[in-house]
Amino acid sequence: MILESLEVGPIMANCYILGCEETREAAVIDPGGDADRILQVIDDLGLKVKLIINTHGHFDHVGANKRLKEATGAPILIHEGDASMLSHLSAAASSFGLSVENSPAADQMPGDGDILSFGNITLKVIHVPGHSPGGIALKAEDSVFVGDTLFSGSIGRTDLPGGDYNQLIASVRMKLFSLPDETKVYCGHGPATSIGREKRYNPFFR
Repeated sequence: MILESLEVGPIMANCYILGCEETREAAVIDPGGDADRILQVIDDLGLKVKLIINTHGHFDHVGANKRLKEATGAPILIHEGDASMLSHLSAAASSFGLSVENSPAADQMPGDGDILSFGNITLKVIHVPGHSPGGIALKAEDSVFVGDTLFSGSIGRTDLPGGDYNQLIASVRMKLFSLPDETKVYCGHGPATSIGREKRYNPFFR
């Protein structure tokens, strides 16, 4: 599996480009901004984007949806719990003094346990509400892409509309911590970590 990570947008969210080495089909996870940079990396790698996947609907993770969809024709995927956020990105960003284009509506709304495929790669959808109602993680082989649900040594904030601290803690304990300890965790911001490391050292779960 090809994996490229870029820090994009005004709040430096992690955008992940996953590609199948055999077919060159790809998925883009959380295109939060800097669409031209994302598209350049995709072009440099010789990939064809088949899916645009949002782990949740906050503007810093979906800000380049519109440009990527226009450039690639790929469908936008987001959980139904966050789908309505896509049409309100501009207002959400303006409350932080920032500017973001609204996204086109979701083409697909995958739910817990669904399997997303491109090339020879499959991603299992794990619904992890708490940071937002429709937050999802994506399990691929020995890795999981968790959006803003879990960070290295921390968790996502729960003071935004739809956030729920107790729900987030339960999502991590029941859904993410059930994965093998060696599972690599790719977060929505900051460095990668592992399930085992967060079980042992994350202060929110001691």
